[in-house]
Amino acid sequence: MTATSGRGVAPVHGSLAVYPGTFDAFTPGHRDLVARARVMFDQIIVLLAVNADKRPTAEATTRAARVRDAMPAAWGNVEVDTWTGLTTAYCLRRSATVIVCGVRTAADLRHEYQLAAMNEQLGIQTVWGAAPSAAGSHVVNGRTRVPLGTVDPPVA
Repeated sequence: MTATSGRGVAPVHGSLAVYPGTFDAFTPGHRDLVARARVMFDQIIVLLAVNADKRPTAEATTRAARVRDAMPAAWGNVEVDTWTGLTTAYCLRRSATVIVCGVRTAADLRHEYQLAAMNEQLGIQTVWGAAPSAAGSHVVNGRTRVPLGTVDPPVA
């Protein structure tokens, strides 16, 4: 994925992609990745993981509502859902063939590459999107977060 606005990119016909995460908080970087993915696939599901071990600051329904509120109404091919369990199980249940992952660092890529290799055995491909280099977009998972609205994200 590139940081373009999506001009000239046609979605893969019949494609369904899942963008999983806890999204606690939903940042400009997350929204940017959704903006780029939504032009590549017919439908994208932003999947909020329900994982008590991560101790999110808000319940899944609240986080899902915040993510929905961050999506422009014109993004009709973006759905928000919640799930307790493995992302691959969700993908198989919904017949999604692609998982979208954001990567900030080389360490992120190494970790996600290992997961992608396992997911590929189940017929689920992984597409990585680099985090935008805009000021404030580099956050450390579970630590410093830049909530949506504090940095103007690019919108496709």
